[in-house]
Amino acid sequence: MFESVHQFADWLQALPPAWIYATLFAIAYGENVVPPLPGDVAVVIGGSLVGLGLIGFAPLVGVATLGGALGFLTMYALGVRLGDAVEDPTRVRWIPKAPVRTAKRWLQRWGYAVVLANRFLSGARSVIALLVGASDLRLGPTALLATLSALVWTSLLAYAGYAVGAHWERVIPLLRTYGKAVSALLGVAVLVGVGRWWWRRRFAPARGTPRNHEDPDG
Repeated sequence: MFESVHQFADWLQALPPAWIYATLFAIAYGENVVPPLPGDVAVVIGGSLVGLGLIGFAPLVGVATLGGALGFLTMYALGVRLGDAVEDPTRVRWIPKAPVRTAKRWLQRWGYAVVLANRFLSGARSVIALLVGASDLRLGPTALLATLSALVWTSLLAYAGYAVGAHWERVIPLLRTYGKAVSALLGVAVLVGVGRWWWRRRFAPARGTPRNHEDPDG
């Protein structure tokens, strides 16, 4: 539909305010469910429209936050339904089971902190939401922290767009660099986790096996 982000920005700017809000809500929601929609870029553009007086800052943050939180919870609900299948070796075979079990242990230990940070982990939000649901984290705290995470991140993006105004495209390279850095860090974390799991499985002594065995007969 759009050949460039600039065309999308021009199209969005021509809409009535109500349709601008509806579009930003839909993109914020869909970014979690059918990535890779440019949700962050859309909020930055929305911030620039605030500077032009076309929409308000608070409503922009509100609809983008609500869309992002509901999108996260949609994937969370899917993760709840797929929880057992993710670990079942006879189902969903394309998912490696050992890393999934490791990730689930991490989430069971630090899960709510991961939910709170999820909006800042671009490129992994949908996966995080799925694993959070599959890890049986409670809905109430998950919904609260996912909403708070979306609120803080969306506010920062909207303010960035508002601050640069018509030069909103200057923010895009920063978002791309940030996304690449986060993806690299997550990749390293996954590799370290898989490596530790493999090392323990390969070299750790079996539980219940005595370290020293002495012959009672001498």
